Amino acid sequence: TIGGEMHKIVGMEEPLGLRLVLDGATILMPNVVDPSELRTDVTGKVVRYLQDNGGAVEAGEPYIEVEAMKMIMTMKAEESGKIAHALSPGSVIAAGDLLASLELKDPSKVKKIAVFDGQLDIADAPLDVEAGEAVTNILSGFKNDPESAAQAAFAASDDEATFDLITDTLDEFHRVESIFDGKVLDDVVRDLTKANVDDLSVAIKEIQAHQKLAMRGKLVSAMLRQIATLRDRFAVDALPEALLAALEKLTTLQGKEYGDLKNEADVIIRLSKVPPFDVRVEGLRSQLQDKEADLSQVAKSMRVSAGVDLLTYLFEDDDKEVRAAALEVYIRRIYRAHRMIDLSVDEKDGRLTCSWEYQYMDSPASTSTVRHGMMTVVSSLDNVGDEVPSILSEFGAKLENTKSPGIPVHELYIAGPTAESDLGDISQLEKTIAGQEREMKMLGISRATILTPIAKKDPSYYTFPHYKGYNEDPLRRNMRPTFHHLLEINRLTENFDLERLHAVGKEVQVYLGKERGGKPMRGGPPQVVSVRGISSTPGITTYAGAERLLVLGLDEVERAQASSKVNKKSSSRIFLHCIPPLDDTTPEEVAETFYDIMDKLKSKLATRLLKLNVDEIEIVVRVTTTDDDGEPLHQAVRLKTSSMEGEWLKTSAFLEYPDPVDGCVREACILGEDNVCMLNPYESSSIVQTKRSIARAVGSTYAYDFLGLLEVGLLGQWDSHIQSVGGDTTIPAGIFQSKELIEDEDGNLVQGSRPIGSNKVGMVAWHVTLKTPEYPEGRDIVLISNDVTVKSGSFAVAEDEVYYKASEYARKNGLPRIYIACNAGARIGLYDDLKSKVNVKFVDAENPNKGFEYLYLSDDDYAGLPEGAVNAHKVDEGWAIDDIIGTDEAIGVENLQGSGKIAGETSRAYNDIFTLSYCTGRSVGIGAYLLRLGQRVIQKTEGPIILTGYQALNKLLGREVYSSQDQLGGPQIMIPNGVSHMQVENDQDGTAAILEWLSFVPKNVGALPAVRESADPVTRDVEFKPSKAPYDPRSMLGGAGAQKGFFDDGSFQEYLAGWGKSVVIGRGRLGGIPMGAIAVETRQVEQIIPADPANPESRESVLPQAGQVLYPDSSYKVAQAIRDFDKEGLPVMIFANWRGFSGGSRDMYGEILKFGAMIVDALRDYSNPVYIYIPPFGELRGGSWVVFDPTINEEQMEMYADPDSRGGILEPAGITEIKFRERDQIAMMHRDDSVLQILDSELEMIDPTDLIVSMM
Repeated sequence: TIGGEMHKIVGMEEPLGLRLVLDGATILMPNVVDPSELRTDVTGKVVRYLQDNGGAVEAGEPYIEVEAMKMIMTMKAEESGKIAHALSPGSVIAAGDLLASLELKDPSKVKKIAVFDGQLDIADAPLDVEAGEAVTNILSGFKNDPESAAQAAFAASDDEATFDLITDTLDEFHRVESIFDGKVLDDVVRDLTKANVDDLSVAIKEIQAHQKLAMRGKLVSAMLRQIATLRDRFAVDALPEALLAALEKLTTLQGKEYGDLKNEADVIIRLSKVPPFDVRVEGLRSQLQDKEADLSQVAKSMRVSAGVDLLTYLFEDDDKEVRAAALEVYIRRIYRAHRMIDLSVDEKDGRLTCSWEYQYMDSPASTSTVRHGMMTVVSSLDNVGDEVPSILSEFGAKLENTKSPGIPVHELYIAGPTAESDLGDISQLEKTIAGQEREMKMLGISRATILTPIAKKDPSYYTFPHYKGYNEDPLRRNMRPTFHHLLEINRLTENFDLERLHAVGKEVQVYLGKERGGKPMRGGPPQVVSVRGISSTPGITTYAGAERLLVLGLDEVERAQASSKVNKKSSSRIFLHCIPPLDDTTPEEVAETFYDIMDKLKSKLATRLLKLNVDEIEIVVRVTTTDDDGEPLHQAVRLKTSSMEGEWLKTSAFLEYPDPVDGCVREACILGEDNVCMLNPYESSSIVQTKRSIARAVGSTYAYDFLGLLEVGLLGQWDSHIQSVGGDTTIPAGIFQSKELIEDEDGNLVQGSRPIGSNKVGMVAWHVTLKTPEYPEGRDIVLISNDVTVKSGSFAVAEDEVYYKASEYARKNGLPRIYIACNAGARIGLYDDLKSKVNVKFVDAENPNKGFEYLYLSDDDYAGLPEGAVNAHKVDEGWAIDDIIGTDEAIGVENLQGSGKIAGETSRAYNDIFTLSYCTGRSVGIGAYLLRLGQRVIQKTEGPIILTGYQALNKLLGREVYSSQDQLGGPQIMIPNGVSHMQVENDQDGTAAILEWLSFVPKNVGALPAVRESADPVTRDVEFKPSKAPYDPRSMLGGAGAQKGFFDDGSFQEYLAGWGKSVVIGRGRLGGIPMGAIAVETRQVEQIIPADPANPESRESVLPQAGQVLYPDSSYKVAQAIRDFDKEGLPVMIFANWRGFSGGSRDMYGEILKFGAMIVDALRDYSNPVYIYIPPFGELRGGSWVVFDPTINEEQMEMYADPDSRGGILEPAGITEIKFRERDQIAMMHRDDSVLQILDSELEMIDPTDLIVSMM
């Protein structure tokens, strides 16, 4: 503790000195300050010295180049002097090694560091800060205790000041975090810097505050907790509107780091909208006082749904009839899913009691066990132990003539009086109930429940089940007694340790399950978020009703996923039990309707289902029917959409058959498949779930799940198409089919199938058939994907072979080839068996710094290795290792050779067929090259394309320069440099983008582009008209607002939007025919070259680019687009509107000639129609005319020009300067200007001698 503050210091000895980390800041304390010793702080090797040995070097001048991680770095001398080389070029160096010595010009620069032997005396100085100022400082990112600051601020404020303080705090927190929420930090820093170029302290303040998010979040959380007490503290009925608005803004933050705060704010907002407690109770009381009301119908009404817990508050109402009605409606309500046989309410000796008999409705009345229940309301729970014996005696009297089923089936409820809060410590109550274990077992009581109404809050429930010896089950705390059965909680508890999370819905329970048993796993045991709810509405079998309920379930999942207790790879599952039975239908009809609804909902909600890791949706509905005796029966039908078996959200339906005694479902038989029955507890992680979790952990989707996403995307594409064209168009049956490509015994890829997750190789491939709007009869593609769950998706020989053969299969069949990338680059192998056996022969065992002679194995270890695993020669110690071969072919350069093989194959594939790649997660090394070699790339926001990881670069540079992979290869790098054509936010958007791109491409090589039916007639006018003023060319291509553009309405899709911005390229349809499009940006744009964080001297460059001019990047973009269009078999429309090429020295150096010539090369080889059109007010001049002239490829190219367009060699100002100079202009002026002609006439009339006289 120094100066009244606590600080954390961590120290680590290094070759150059002591590295201290003080409160997160790194400080290097060198062993000596000696500028005459030039040492390295990186590991690598010497490339060359920049001065001769003995030569002079000046302070700040580079003296050596070293190579580290394939990067050349220079090091600078701190002082001037004569240099003496310590190493030779090529020498391997480590941090701290001496590179050279300096004979200093000023020897006094050498300063030795001595140990401080005095006393560091810094007096404690308590920091007295005003409460409001402390809050402000914390929000600004300065360290303080947020809890105490919040408490101090509230203690010193009145009601208005307190509400204002909370509102201002929330607004300031949201203001700062909204700048960073959902964005890449590098982008935010760049934007802040650009916006505050005159005062960078503004940007620094925002970044500093955001860096202390954890501390600031604690402050906000402390204030949110206080809001609940403010109504009572200040006696206010409602929260101020400004505070509610601030809370609403807080809930709009999207990042998981804000999850807990969002949940807290959401709860406060919801509670603020609930009518006052007294108003709700009075409304319920008036309903119960209605003499004409049928209480059995009241119990089923929707009005009671939200007030069922309020009924408990009326158990001690002053009106006797209200008390009795409240108790009866309460029991009928919570048992509405069952067959109520008899119910009676009476009040004896001041104690209100309800008794009832019931059966489970999903079992025949003749075989279902008759169960009994009793609820009694006592005046106090303090002495309930004295009343329990008489209560049990009374219950026993009601059970005298009841036949025992052999297991406990009856239920006992004891309701206490209204309390101000929950019971707190219930150990004495638990002891009282458990002490009656013998009597309750004799009576067959399955559970006892204590219910305590809480003033102005929901009641508290304490349940004591028989299987716990009538001790409380904490999992059932504050859960309505029937929920446990209806929500099938027992199926969850078999394999998971459960923790209740907050749920917004009154009839919803949310659990975080942690898998039991199994071996310890990094990151803890697998987690399951289970949202389980009861629906009181019958609309589940309609699309609108199903969507509403599913969205509510997803809302609960999202709130749960936001909790800091839930990790990002957790599996989410939704269970819904619909209580109202379905009349006039059959299970088969229900199932058919469900299949259709879920197909549509999966398509519509796929993005959210993916984001929330939803792996299973279960819905239990009940169909009204009769048993063999003609008695009413509810046939339970379980509708399931699940990924648990491997296939993504596969839909199925089951008929359920419960045990007539205990009511638990014993089996569920697949509807339509005889003798296929099952119902197990919710399984712990299967191999598929484990793999799915691994893929989520790296921010991707499990490879096999992409098949389901493609199917869902295809359904969405059909829905959009049908809405656009109308008519009788329908979705064909079997729109998606896939067969996995598996190696046979001869190593050839053949179509087949195998259990999902059984692959041992981290590369998988499929032959997929899609029925698309343009090919309703079907089209085939080949899909190749890394399986990131196998060795991190790295490429070894086996993976390379699958990739190569699948790509070759696509080429031989002329099929489009899609590659989904998420990998770790070429696999780095190691012969693990040698780790524990290898020994080192040092030059001097007493001084290892002198190096070693060789690595060796003992005789026994060498003999124990397989033959050929190592090459070695005999030495005194054993066997000196010459070469390590290993027993696996995938540990060395074999993997690099395989990488070269698939790189060549990908290059061939681009030339032969349509190739498209989607980067769903990080793609490293050869994975990055495969994306580029395939040319067309769709990149996910969180899918960096890199060559080397940022941690390795930081280690090389000796400091924390890069904070994420995104800084090296995120979309903010790969979109502006033209590697990635398109950016998407998630994998559902990614698969949709794949399908959209495929829709422009013929089904196989050589086929004509498919014509898609279009509601936009090709004969209509192009409504958008270009103007002389700069305009957005996208409006001309795709339309603007109500004005339609050149291509079919809604069909134009731009690609490569972030690179070469002075040109717009994309694909669209004209009369249903797909075409490539190239247009010209007429407005000024900017090319941004980011600064390199590794070089403090570098700065971001912003290069303005004028409209209608071809620059190096836009020329390359045009050439590449033309090549891509030709490979896709598309005709191309070029809206030529260029004034020429940029010819300045910067662009000449930037290879403008090379890239401009590439346009000619691409057009010369083009094998499909090329239409060049100069639009209204457009111009085509100079070199830009040359590279687009139709004579380049007369068989394919045609040129058209609007009457208002222009062409020429130079612009008017340029041609005038060269060919119509000042002498010609003056002659024209005198020829055409009447004033000048008059002046000329006057001059002719003047005698020259007069001019001479006048001048004299």
